[in-house]
Formats: sequence, C-alpha cells, structure tokens
Amino acid sequence: MKSRTPLTSEIEIWKYTSHSELKDTSPGRTSSMTKGRKTTWEERIHIVQACLENGKAYQETASTYHVSYQQVYQWVKKYENGGEEALKDKRGSKKEEALLTPEEKIQLQMKKLERENERLRAENVFLKKLEEVERRRN
Repeated sequence: MKSRTPLTSEIEIWKYTSHSELKDTSPGRTSSMTKGRKTTWEERIHIVQACLENGKAYQETASTYHVSYQQVYQWVKKYENGGEEALKDKRGSKKEEALLTPEEKIQLQMKKLERENERLRAENVFLKKLEEVERRRN
C-alpha cells in the first residue's frame, strides 16, 4: 500500500519556509540578477563613465541602463585596467595575420594543412566506397 504522506524533502521545505510564499528579494532591495542585454562598444563606454561619475553606483547605473550589476562592475574594472579598448568584445575574432608571431603563423599553417589532409582522407574513403558499390552493381 502506498503512503499518502508528502516526501520528507517537501516537509523540510514547508518547515523552512513556514508555509510562506517565497520572494526573490527582501523589501526595499532590488535584484542584481537582471537579464543583461546586448550593448555596443560606445554604449559600454557611456555606461562606465556614468557609473564613475556617480561614484561607482553600480546598482543605480545597472537599473538606469537596463543591464546587470555584474556587467557594469566588470566593465568598470576593465575600463580602469585597460581603458576604452578593454571594453571591446573580442570573442570569436581571430588575430590579423600581420600581428601573428612566426610560431603562431607556423601553427596556423599546420592546422590548415591538417584540415586539408583530413578532408582528402574522407574524400578518398568516399571514392573507394563508391567504386566498390559500382563494381558490385556490374
């Protein structure tokens, strides 16, 4: 016979919350976990400068510009360490070939050759299979 009592973990949750509704923040506080949004480089510079003008009021700046507290904090930190250039999003971009060291150029060339070699191997296997199928047909 199955028991109709709630699971032990559910009972523990009821005890912990005293059957009250859970709230994400306490009264008078705002959430710092807002969903971020995409921003341009110029916009990030403007947001950081506004934050610094307000005495590093991260939460206020985040609310004003509808970005997360954490993002404003990181941008200010990057700005202080590396200036405006540090605020550029460099994810997914490759170095220009002129800026590569000789070792990096050699590694890049090796990777290109390895990819080409792998493609040719796959093509060779495919052609062998095709030849086999045609031979069996005739």
